Amino acid sequence: MPSVGIVAPKTHRFSEPLVLQSGSMIADYSLMYETYGQLNADRSNAVLICHALNASHHVAGVYADAPDDLGWWDNMIGPGKPLDTDHFFVIGVNNLGSCFGSTGPMHTNPETGKPYGADFPVVTVEDWVNAQARLADVLGITQFAAVMGGSLGGMQALSWSTMFPDRLRHCVVIASTPKLSAQNIAFNDVARQAIVSDPDFHGGDFYAHGVVPKSGLRVARMVGHITYLSNDDMAEKFGRDLKSDDYQFGFGVDFEIESYLRYQGDKFSSYFDANTYLLITKALDYFDPARRYDGNLTQALHMTKAQFLVISFTTDWRFSPERSREIVRALISNRRRVTYAEIDAPHGHDAFLLDDERYMNLVRSYFERIRLELKVAA
Repeated sequence: MPSVGIVAPKTHRFSEPLVLQSGSMIADYSLMYETYGQLNADRSNAVLICHALNASHHVAGVYADAPDDLGWWDNMIGPGKPLDTDHFFVIGVNNLGSCFGSTGPMHTNPETGKPYGADFPVVTVEDWVNAQARLADVLGITQFAAVMGGSLGGMQALSWSTMFPDRLRHCVVIASTPKLSAQNIAFNDVARQAIVSDPDFHGGDFYAHGVVPKSGLRVARMVGHITYLSNDDMAEKFGRDLKSDDYQFGFGVDFEIESYLRYQGDKFSSYFDANTYLLITKALDYFDPARRYDGNLTQALHMTKAQFLVISFTTDWRFSPERSREIVRALISNRRRVTYAEIDAPHGHDAFLLDDERYMNLVRSYFERIRLELKVAA
């Protein structure tokens, strides 16, 4: 399938302060975003894509000066692809606190003239959704045809359905959860502790010291990456294969899986911001829309109006199918229209980024239904 081709990011600056869930506020901030396809005359074909932990606004296509930098969901979005940009206007937004263009810890704090660093306020999924809604206002989009995301992006999509129920007609939640389990919170805290314990972290103000806490970032990524893969996938790709002919009887790299994880950690530490990692994992931990309803998810979703597509993968042990079924049961209890699929795929949590034919065809069929709805409405 063809790509959307060469794309260019855009930036919008907001001067009006954004009040955060914590009670703090951030003023004079910018959001970076990209768009693909054409917005129709009545602005009814817009689809918002919400990104996961280490992704960004660069959802599809390539940059003129970086032809190898393919958008992270390019297999999903483009002409003739499941989310067809011949019919839909797709928007990818980089979240506040990220390190890919939107205002984050590495940017200058206008109050001090220095990088925010550790002073950047803690943000939540709800804060991101509020910021995205402001950008939608700027683009003149009063209602999305759909809001869609996988993993942490699915949490944002679910939040859109509760915070702005009249501003989306469909909500697509993939490989996600209504809240993190204790085990997931534990993994996140181990990753954060690896970063804050790195001597080069300097309490979050490492920018002033001209260093990067690479060792902490490496370990954080290695821990996280383990949770994205299934045991079967690891066994098939790596097994107990050795890097050399025999054990080295030391503490270097003996096994292929060790080499792979260290490679992933090294690569991640070369481009991702340590403070951003702390912020985003904490936003994951805090997400719990049922918390204000004494843990009752049905009550938390009672204001929703959208139709839903919820997808899970059998080998995803980070956000297991049972967590998606919790969302489905709560929506059905509220008499919402829900399509649910549990796909038997071997790839673990990362399956939402891959090319499983059943998964792709399901998303294609769902967006074809949305397209026909738009056609009838026109």
